[in-house]
Amino acid sequence: MQKHTFTISLFAGIFALTVLAQLGVINQYLQSVIMLMGVNIILSTSLNLVNGYMGEFSCGHGGFMCVGAYVSSVVTVLCFSKNQILGAPLLPPSLALFAFPLALFAGAAAAAVAGLVVAIPSFKTRGDYLAIITLAANYIVISAIDNMEIIGGPRGFMGMNATVAGMKALLDIPWMLLWVLFGTVFSVWLLRRFVSSTLGKGVPAIAQDEIAAEIMSVDTNRMKLIAFMLSSGIAGLAGGLFAHILGYVNPHSFDIMKSTEVMVMVYLGGMGSLSGATLSAVLFTVLLEVLRPLEIWKWVVIPLLLILLMQFRPEGIMGNKELSDLFPRLKKYYSFK
Repeated sequence: MQKHTFTISLFAGIFALTVLAQLGVINQYLQSVIMLMGVNIILSTSLNLVNGYMGEFSCGHGGFMCVGAYVSSVVTVLCFSKNQILGAPLLPPSLALFAFPLALFAGAAAAAVAGLVVAIPSFKTRGDYLAIITLAANYIVISAIDNMEIIGGPRGFMGMNATVAGMKALLDIPWMLLWVLFGTVFSVWLLRRFVSSTLGKGVPAIAQDEIAAEIMSVDTNRMKLIAFMLSSGIAGLAGGLFAHILGYVNPHSFDIMKSTEVMVMVYLGGMGSLSGATLSAVLFTVLLEVLRPLEIWKWVVIPLLLILLMQFRPEGIMGNKELSDLFPRLKKYYSFK
Protein backbone atom coordinates (compact mmCIF):
# COMPACT_ATOMS: atom_id res chain seq x y z
CA MET A 1 0.00 0.00 0.00
CA GLN A 2 2.82 2.39 0.92
CA LYS A 3 4.55 1.70 -2.41
CA HIS A 4 1.40 2.58 -4.33
CA THR A 5 1.05 5.76 -2.29
CA PHE A 6 4.66 6.68 -3.03
CA THR A 7 4.21 6.01 -6.77
CA ILE A 8 1.03 8.07 -6.88
CA SER A 9 2.75 10.91 -5.01
CA LEU A 10 5.70 10.77 -7.40
CA PHE A 11 3.57 11.03 -10.53
CA ALA A 12 1.41 13.67 -8.87
CA GLY A 13 4.59 15.71 -8.33
CA ILE A 14 5.52 15.34 -12.02
CA PHE A 15 2.01 16.40 -13.02
CA ALA A 16 2.16 19.41 -10.67
CA LEU A 17 5.51 20.57 -12.09
CA THR A 18 4.14 20.25 -15.63
CA VAL A 19 1.01 22.25 -14.78
CA LEU A 20 3.06 24.97 -13.05
CA ALA A 21 5.33 25.19 -16.08
CA GLN A 22 2.34 25.36 -18.42
CA LEU A 23 0.81 28.18 -16.36
CA GLY A 24 4.09 30.12 -16.39
CA VAL A 25 4.66 29.86 -12.64
CA ILE A 26 7.86 28.01 -13.47
CA ASN A 27 9.49 30.17 -16.14
CA GLN A 28 11.69 29.00 -19.00
CA TYR A 29 14.90 29.54 -17.03
CA LEU A 30 13.73 27.42 -14.09
CA GLN A 31 12.49 24.78 -16.50
CA SER A 32 15.94 24.61 -18.11
CA VAL A 33 17.58 24.27 -14.68
CA ILE A 34 15.18 21.47 -13.70
CA MET A 35 15.79 19.67 -16.99
CA LEU A 36 19.56 20.00 -16.67
CA MET A 37 19.23 18.71 -13.10
CA GLY A 38 17.36 15.66 -14.38
CA VAL A 39 19.99 14.96 -17.06
CA ASN A 40 22.76 15.25 -14.43
CA ILE A 41 20.92 12.84 -12.12
CA ILE A 42 20.70 10.29 -14.94
CA LEU A 43 24.42 10.69 -15.72
CA SER A 44 25.57 10.60 -12.11
CA THR A 45 23.53 7.55 -11.10
CA SER A 46 24.51 5.64 -14.26
CA LEU A 47 28.25 6.20 -13.76
CA ASN A 48 27.89 5.32 -10.08
CA LEU A 49 26.93 1.79 -11.16
CA VAL A 50 30.44 1.28 -12.57
CA ASN A 51 32.63 3.57 -10.48
CA GLY A 52 30.71 3.15 -7.25
CA TYR A 53 29.03 -0.24 -7.02
CA MET A 54 31.51 -2.17 -9.18
CA GLY A 55 34.62 -0.31 -8.02
CA GLU A 56 36.01 0.27 -11.52
CA PHE A 57 37.41 3.58 -12.76
CA SER A 58 35.66 4.77 -15.91
CA CYS A 59 36.35 8.35 -16.99
CA GLY A 60 34.83 8.46 -20.48
CA HIS A 61 31.12 8.71 -19.71
CA GLY A 62 30.76 11.77 -21.92
CA GLY A 63 31.50 9.62 -24.97
CA PHE A 64 28.49 7.37 -24.37
CA MET A 65 26.33 10.41 -23.74
CA CYS A 66 27.56 11.74 -27.10
CA VAL A 67 26.60 8.53 -28.93
CA GLY A 68 23.09 8.64 -27.48
CA ALA A 69 22.72 12.34 -28.27
CA TYR A 70 23.73 11.98 -31.92
CA VAL A 71 21.87 8.75 -32.69
CA SER A 72 18.58 9.95 -31.19
CA SER A 73 19.02 13.36 -32.87
CA VAL A 74 19.69 11.84 -36.30
CA VAL A 75 16.62 9.60 -35.93
CA THR A 76 14.28 12.47 -35.05
CA VAL A 77 15.72 14.80 -37.69
CA LEU A 78 15.34 12.15 -40.41
CA CYS A 79 11.79 11.51 -39.30
CA PHE A 80 10.47 15.02 -38.68
CA SER A 81 12.78 17.67 -40.13
CA LYS A 82 13.98 18.65 -43.59
CA ASN A 83 17.56 17.39 -43.77
CA GLN A 84 20.53 17.08 -46.11
CA ILE A 85 20.56 13.28 -45.88
CA LEU A 86 17.09 12.42 -47.18
CA GLY A 87 15.66 15.87 -47.89
CA ALA A 88 12.01 15.73 -46.84
CA PRO A 89 11.08 14.25 -43.45
CA LEU A 90 9.96 10.63 -43.42
CA LEU A 91 6.99 11.05 -41.09
CA PRO A 92 4.32 13.70 -40.44
CA PRO A 93 4.82 15.91 -37.35
CA SER A 94 1.71 14.42 -35.72
CA LEU A 95 3.66 11.22 -35.03
CA ALA A 96 6.48 13.01 -33.17
CA LEU A 97 5.00 12.26 -29.75
CA PHE A 98 4.94 8.52 -30.41
CA ALA A 99 8.27 8.31 -32.24
CA PHE A 100 10.27 10.36 -29.74
CA PRO A 101 10.57 7.64 -27.05
CA LEU A 102 11.63 5.22 -29.78
CA ALA A 103 14.37 7.66 -30.84
CA LEU A 104 15.54 7.91 -27.23
CA PHE A 105 15.60 4.12 -27.03
CA ALA A 106 17.63 3.94 -30.26
CA GLY A 107 20.19 6.35 -28.78
CA ALA A 108 20.35 4.41 -25.53
CA ALA A 109 20.77 1.11 -27.40
CA ALA A 110 23.57 2.55 -29.56
CA ALA A 111 25.34 3.85 -26.46
CA ALA A 112 24.98 0.45 -24.78
CA VAL A 113 26.61 -1.21 -27.80
CA ALA A 114 29.38 1.40 -27.65
CA GLY A 115 29.83 0.36 -24.03
CA LEU A 116 31.20 -2.92 -25.35
CA VAL A 117 34.33 -0.96 -26.34
CA VAL A 118 34.96 -0.57 -22.62
CA ALA A 119 33.32 -3.71 -21.27
CA ILE A 120 35.39 -6.25 -23.21
CA PRO A 121 38.83 -4.76 -22.32
CA SER A 122 37.66 -4.55 -18.69
CA PHE A 123 37.76 -8.36 -18.49
CA LYS A 124 41.55 -8.21 -18.13
CA THR A 125 42.25 -4.66 -16.93
CA ARG A 126 41.33 -2.61 -13.88
CA GLY A 127 42.19 0.68 -12.20
CA ASP A 128 44.42 3.10 -14.09
CA TYR A 129 44.60 0.91 -17.21
CA LEU A 130 40.81 0.82 -17.54
CA ALA A 131 40.71 4.59 -16.99
CA ILE A 132 43.04 5.04 -19.97
CA ILE A 133 40.83 2.77 -22.11
CA THR A 134 37.67 4.71 -21.23
CA LEU A 135 39.43 8.01 -21.86
CA ALA A 136 40.56 6.71 -25.25
CA ALA A 137 36.99 5.60 -26.03
CA ASN A 138 35.76 9.11 -25.24
CA TYR A 139 38.27 10.63 -27.67
CA ILE A 140 37.50 8.01 -30.34
CA VAL A 141 33.80 8.95 -30.28
CA ILE A 142 34.50 12.71 -30.40
CA SER A 143 37.08 12.37 -33.20
CA ALA A 144 34.85 10.07 -35.26
CA ILE A 145 31.91 12.51 -35.14
CA ASP A 146 34.25 15.43 -35.83
CA ASN A 147 35.05 13.81 -39.18
CA MET A 148 31.46 12.98 -40.18
CA GLU A 149 30.48 15.94 -42.36
CA ILE A 150 27.10 14.38 -43.10
CA ILE A 151 26.05 15.14 -39.49
CA GLY A 152 27.81 18.49 -39.27
CA GLY A 153 31.27 17.41 -38.11
CA PRO A 154 32.82 19.95 -35.73
CA ARG A 155 30.08 22.48 -36.57
CA GLY A 156 27.50 20.42 -34.75
CA PHE A 157 24.08 19.07 -35.67
CA MET A 158 20.66 20.69 -35.36
CA GLY A 159 17.05 20.29 -36.45
CA MET A 160 15.66 18.52 -33.36
CA ASN A 161 13.35 21.43 -32.57
CA ALA A 162 11.01 20.20 -35.30
CA THR A 163 10.30 17.11 -33.18
CA VAL A 164 9.50 19.20 -30.10
CA ALA A 165 7.33 21.48 -32.26
CA GLY A 166 5.49 18.42 -33.57
CA MET A 167 4.69 17.26 -30.05
CA LYS A 168 3.50 20.75 -29.08
CA ALA A 169 1.30 20.91 -32.18
CA LEU A 170 -0.53 17.84 -30.90
CA LEU A 171 -0.83 19.21 -27.34
CA ASP A 172 0.76 22.47 -26.23
CA ILE A 173 2.48 21.52 -22.96
CA PRO A 174 6.20 21.56 -21.91
CA TRP A 175 6.95 18.15 -23.39
CA MET A 176 10.70 18.16 -22.84
CA LEU A 177 10.27 18.89 -19.14
CA LEU A 178 7.85 15.98 -18.94
CA TRP A 179 10.17 13.61 -20.85
CA VAL A 180 13.15 14.56 -18.67
CA LEU A 181 11.18 13.98 -15.47
CA PHE A 182 9.97 10.58 -16.68
CA GLY A 183 13.46 9.69 -17.93
CA THR A 184 14.99 10.58 -14.56
CA VAL A 185 12.46 8.52 -12.59
CA PHE A 186 12.83 5.58 -14.98
CA SER A 187 16.65 5.62 -14.84
CA VAL A 188 16.86 5.76 -11.04
CA TRP A 189 14.16 3.08 -10.74
CA LEU A 190 15.92 0.79 -13.22
CA LEU A 191 19.32 1.17 -11.54
CA ARG A 192 17.84 0.66 -8.08
CA ARG A 193 15.94 -2.39 -9.30
CA PHE A 194 19.12 -3.83 -10.83
CA VAL A 195 21.44 -3.34 -7.84
CA SER A 196 18.75 -4.74 -5.52
CA SER A 197 18.21 -7.86 -7.62
CA THR A 198 19.87 -11.23 -7.15
CA LEU A 199 21.77 -10.74 -10.41
CA GLY A 200 22.89 -7.23 -9.45
CA LYS A 201 24.39 -8.41 -6.17
CA GLY A 202 27.31 -9.67 -8.22
CA VAL A 203 28.34 -6.08 -9.03
CA PRO A 204 29.41 -5.05 -5.49
CA ALA A 205 30.91 -8.53 -5.07
CA ILE A 206 33.36 -7.66 -7.86
CA ALA A 207 34.24 -4.43 -6.07
CA GLN A 208 35.00 -6.29 -2.84
CA ASP A 209 37.15 -9.07 -4.33
CA GLU A 210 36.89 -10.22 -7.93
CA ILE A 211 38.69 -13.53 -7.34
CA ALA A 212 36.50 -14.34 -4.35
CA ALA A 213 33.42 -13.45 -6.41
CA GLU A 214 34.49 -15.93 -9.10
CA ILE A 215 35.01 -18.63 -6.47
CA MET A 216 31.48 -17.95 -5.21
CA SER A 217 30.17 -18.68 -8.76
CA VAL A 218 29.75 -15.05 -9.91
CA ASP A 219 30.34 -14.82 -13.66
CA THR A 220 32.45 -11.64 -13.40
CA ASN A 221 32.86 -11.14 -17.14
CA ARG A 222 29.09 -11.34 -17.65
CA MET A 223 28.47 -8.95 -14.76
CA LYS A 224 30.96 -6.43 -16.14
CA LEU A 225 29.33 -6.67 -19.55
CA ILE A 226 25.86 -6.05 -18.12
CA ALA A 227 27.01 -3.22 -15.83
CA PHE A 228 28.98 -1.36 -18.49
CA MET A 229 26.25 -1.70 -21.10
CA LEU A 230 23.51 -0.64 -18.68
CA SER A 231 25.57 2.32 -17.47
CA SER A 232 26.43 3.37 -21.04
CA GLY A 233 22.87 2.91 -22.26
CA ILE A 234 21.44 5.15 -19.55
CA ALA A 235 24.13 7.75 -20.34
CA GLY A 236 22.91 7.57 -23.96
CA LEU A 237 19.37 8.26 -22.75
CA ALA A 238 20.68 11.36 -20.95
CA GLY A 239 22.43 12.43 -24.16
CA GLY A 240 19.25 12.10 -26.21
CA LEU A 241 17.28 14.21 -23.74
CA PHE A 242 20.08 16.78 -23.55
CA ALA A 243 20.24 17.15 -27.34
CA HIS A 244 16.50 17.76 -27.66
CA ILE A 245 16.46 20.22 -24.75
CA LEU A 246 19.00 22.40 -26.57
CA GLY A 247 17.88 21.63 -30.12
CA TYR A 248 21.56 21.53 -31.08
CA VAL A 249 24.40 19.15 -30.39
CA ASN A 250 28.16 19.56 -30.80
CA PRO A 251 30.70 16.75 -30.31
CA HIS A 252 32.92 18.92 -28.11
CA SER A 253 30.08 19.32 -25.60
CA PHE A 254 30.88 15.73 -24.57
CA ASP A 255 34.65 15.86 -24.23
CA ILE A 256 36.75 15.01 -21.17
CA MET A 257 35.37 18.08 -19.38
CA LYS A 258 31.85 16.62 -19.46
CA SER A 259 33.16 13.24 -18.27
CA THR A 260 34.99 15.01 -15.44
CA GLU A 261 31.78 16.80 -14.39
CA VAL A 262 30.00 13.46 -14.10
CA MET A 263 32.85 11.98 -12.07
CA VAL A 264 32.76 14.99 -9.74
CA MET A 265 29.06 14.36 -9.11
CA VAL A 266 29.67 10.66 -8.39
CA TYR A 267 32.49 11.22 -5.91
CA LEU A 268 30.73 14.21 -4.35
CA GLY A 269 27.66 12.12 -3.59
CA GLY A 270 29.44 9.00 -2.39
CA MET A 271 30.55 5.77 -4.01
CA GLY A 272 27.89 3.10 -4.26
CA SER A 273 24.98 5.33 -3.25
CA LEU A 274 22.18 6.16 -5.67
CA SER A 275 20.77 8.61 -3.12
CA GLY A 276 24.16 10.32 -2.89
CA ALA A 277 24.53 10.47 -6.69
CA THR A 278 21.07 12.04 -6.97
CA LEU A 279 21.69 14.59 -4.22
CA SER A 280 25.10 15.54 -5.60
CA ALA A 281 23.68 16.02 -9.12
CA VAL A 282 21.06 18.40 -7.72
CA LEU A 283 23.67 20.23 -5.62
CA PHE A 284 26.16 20.43 -8.50
CA THR A 285 23.55 21.84 -10.90
CA VAL A 286 22.40 24.46 -8.40
CA LEU A 287 26.02 25.35 -7.65
CA LEU A 288 26.74 25.91 -11.34
CA GLU A 289 23.79 28.28 -11.60
CA VAL A 290 24.60 30.17 -8.39
CA LEU A 291 28.22 30.64 -9.48
CA ARG A 292 27.34 31.54 -13.09
CA PRO A 293 28.03 35.29 -12.50
CA LEU A 294 31.65 34.35 -11.71
CA GLU A 295 31.99 33.04 -15.28
CA ILE A 296 35.33 31.21 -15.65
CA TRP A 297 36.14 31.64 -11.95
CA LYS A 298 33.41 29.20 -11.04
CA TRP A 299 35.76 26.46 -12.28
CA VAL A 300 38.19 27.61 -9.62
CA VAL A 301 35.61 27.69 -6.83
CA ILE A 302 33.96 24.33 -7.61
CA PRO A 303 37.21 22.27 -7.66
CA LEU A 304 38.27 24.06 -4.48
CA LEU A 305 35.04 23.00 -2.77
CA LEU A 306 35.65 19.44 -3.99
CA ILE A 307 39.18 19.49 -2.54
CA LEU A 308 37.80 20.65 0.81
CA LEU A 309 35.18 17.89 0.71
CA MET A 310 37.83 15.26 -0.02
CA GLN A 311 39.91 16.57 2.87
CA PHE A 312 37.16 16.59 5.48
CA ARG A 313 34.72 13.97 4.11
CA PRO A 314 36.48 11.78 1.54
CA GLU A 315 33.57 9.32 1.42
CA GLY A 316 31.31 12.03 -0.06
CA ILE A 317 27.94 13.28 1.11
CA MET A 318 26.31 9.87 1.66
CA GLY A 319 29.31 7.53 1.67
CA ASN A 320 27.98 4.13 0.60
CA LYS A 321 24.66 4.62 2.39
CA GLU A 322 21.19 5.27 1.02
CA LEU A 323 18.54 7.57 2.44
CA SER A 324 16.77 4.47 3.73
CA ASP A 325 19.79 3.76 5.98
CA LEU A 326 19.45 7.20 7.56
CA PHE A 327 15.66 7.14 7.62
CA PRO A 328 14.55 3.50 8.20
CA ARG A 329 10.91 4.28 7.41
CA LEU A 330 11.92 4.75 3.77
CA LYS A 331 13.01 1.11 3.46
CA LYS A 332 9.51 0.07 2.47
CA TYR A 333 9.91 2.23 -0.64
CA TYR A 334 13.40 0.92 -1.43
CA SER A 335 12.39 -2.73 -1.34
CA PHE A 336 11.45 -4.41 -4.62
CA LYS A 337 10.49 -7.77 -3.29
